Amino acid sequence: MLEAIDWSRPWYQSVQAAAAAAGVDADPVAAGVIPLFNAQASARELCNHQGLPLAFVPQSALPEGVAYEEFIGATGGVPTRDNLHDFFNGLVWLSFPLIKRQLNALQAAQIAQDGVGKSRGPARDAATLFDENAALLVVRESERGRALAQALRGHEWRAAFVELRALFGVDAQVWLFGHALMEKLVAPYKAITAHTRIVMAGDGFFALGHAARQAWLDAQVARELADEGLGKSSFTPLPVLGVPGWWPQQDEDFYSDVAVFRPKRSRAVQT
Repeated sequence: MLEAIDWSRPWYQSVQAAAAAAGVDADPVAAGVIPLFNAQASARELCNHQGLPLAFVPQSALPEGVAYEEFIGATGGVPTRDNLHDFFNGLVWLSFPLIKRQLNALQAAQIAQDGVGKSRGPARDAATLFDENAALLVVRESERGRALAQALRGHEWRAAFVELRALFGVDAQVWLFGHALMEKLVAPYKAITAHTRIVMAGDGFFALGHAARQAWLDAQVARELADEGLGKSSFTPLPVLGVPGWWPQQDEDFYSDVAVFRPKRSRAVQT
């Protein structure tokens, strides 16, 4: 299963340190990843929002009729199957534990309030989108940084990816978060699009090393989620392979593909 992952791809940078620490970025793991993930979670004393120790458990530990998010909130156990989807989920827990904990707290609170029901409702839908398919775009707080954020929110792809291309890596950094998004990128294709949360940061962030930047981002976004909650309007779409340097031949024709780089829909006039 793990042999299919190309760890040299730039989109795996956000979980690469966790994969290396757990020892799952090299040879396939015959005994499964749960013991390796648990060793890391225990060593770092990770816990859920109720202070219960975080542990990865087999999917069979999830009782029938109990919601996945409810179970994590009540027990600290993260049901984990032997597949790429749950593998990346485990790595994200180890990479962004504060954001994951806050997302689970939001989910658990909604379930406690409304029950599981046939549909998740808008708050749980937004949390699920974040959990499964989010990217975090950190942009330097500057005139050009704000212009990039505005261009992306307006689906002005040429402005964002061509005219402001030099900002990426220096004044703008993309950190993948969603585990389903990472799973899709094992076999990348042009149309893969992330639900992206834009985070503005000062010069101090960009002067930090990789681990310190990740820790800052984890704490900052978790704090924002706790203070502000989450809605679908929190996201802007980002075609992942359009990130400068993340795919070859990013020429004019590449970005002119309106099937992927779609213009923003105009709102219907109210009558």
